[in-house]
Amino acid sequence: MHSEMKQIFALCDVNAMYAACETVFDPSLVGRPVVVASNNDGCAVARNTEAKALGIKMGQPIFELKGHVEKNGLVVCSSNYALYGDMSFRFIQTLTTFSPGVMPYSIDEAFLDLTGIESVVSYEDFGHQLKNVVKQWTGLPICVGVAPSPTLAKLANHGAKKYPATGGVVDLTDRDRQRRLLKLVSASEIWGIGSKLSKRLADLGIETGLQLADTDPKWIRKHFSVVVERTVRELNGVPCHTDLLEVAPAKKQILCSKSFGTPVTDLDSMLAAVSHHAARATEKLRKENRECGYLATFMSTSRYRSSEHYANQRGIALPYPTADTREICKQAVTLARALWRDGFKYNKAGIVLSDFRVPGACQSDFFSRIEDDKRDQELMRTLDKINSISGKNTVRFGRQIHKNADWQMRRENLSPAYTTRWSDIPVVRT
Repeated sequence: MHSEMKQIFALCDVNAMYAACETVFDPSLVGRPVVVASNNDGCAVARNTEAKALGIKMGQPIFELKGHVEKNGLVVCSSNYALYGDMSFRFIQTLTTFSPGVMPYSIDEAFLDLTGIESVVSYEDFGHQLKNVVKQWTGLPICVGVAPSPTLAKLANHGAKKYPATGGVVDLTDRDRQRRLLKLVSASEIWGIGSKLSKRLADLGIETGLQLADTDPKWIRKHFSVVVERTVRELNGVPCHTDLLEVAPAKKQILCSKSFGTPVTDLDSMLAAVSHHAARATEKLRKENRECGYLATFMSTSRYRSSEHYANQRGIALPYPTADTREICKQAVTLARALWRDGFKYNKAGIVLSDFRVPGACQSDFFSRIEDDKRDQELMRTLDKINSISGKNTVRFGRQIHKNADWQMRRENLSPAYTTRWSDIPVVRT
């Protein structure tokens, strides 16, 4: 009788994802320090290895980096989330050609189920093949960690990044290798522990990953929680997060919101911004194949820049579940008008969609409309198709267009939409 095959996980993580995406399409950035700024070019949200070597911190204000720009050739890029999102999709699609079980964990990392692969190729060789193909197909550099539990796979990936001699791939399926690496890392570096928990553990004499792994799981559960107990079991090769490779649950809420590039002081600009967010939120709703029954709109001033602070939100149950941008925009504008107060400098507004339904799931009614009809649905599909082919803002609703677009994000160093707009596709001339 054959024993049950032991499950093996791999964690694939893109190195400095945002900066890597910028470098893929601009080879002049190779070897140079690169920082990607947050919305409105406020602070650093991503740094490549060269930028980290300069001592640039995560979250450091961009205005503090001017010296590095002049002295060290630092390149500051505005966040191009359309580019990063599309490159993330390509990264995940590449992984699906290697394993039927792929679970995206964030924009730059995903878990793979490698159970049984060792009968064909070693885990280390497989990791290098995967790393090379992702680089060839997408241009993105990745590290791969392989282990018998997701937490150990995270640890293996950490080792692959930290130690260049590994070539970007670490196989932690061997118990002795697990313990050697656990001894080298602090408890705070273990996935799910963090700084607060690590301080409590340190007070009890548990400072390294190995000390945590050797602690009695029952004692950990009694003094901490079942979550930390599962972490201890995973550090000993017992997978407790196998649901990572199951189908992700559908979203229960969609929020679209951005801080304005400059404060908004007139109603027309605010309505243009709200309409823009409503259109984006509804587009995301259709991608989830859902209709929503509840809409909320909110707006606020800055707590730090205004002498008087104003923040408010208002919601409404929609007349019928819908994924029609026209209906969502109309209702959002109505709510925004009710929320608006003259005399304030608004720095933020947004839309929240909730109460999701599967299209066609409502009970029919002879006397009133209960959902979007087929013509509405076809129109929205056509709208999405046009915008996906030719660019996000090719077809817009009139309310979204306003002569004063200062409310839009400040992105002075924005790279082109290399992969999502025909006019921005790089041209190679020979």
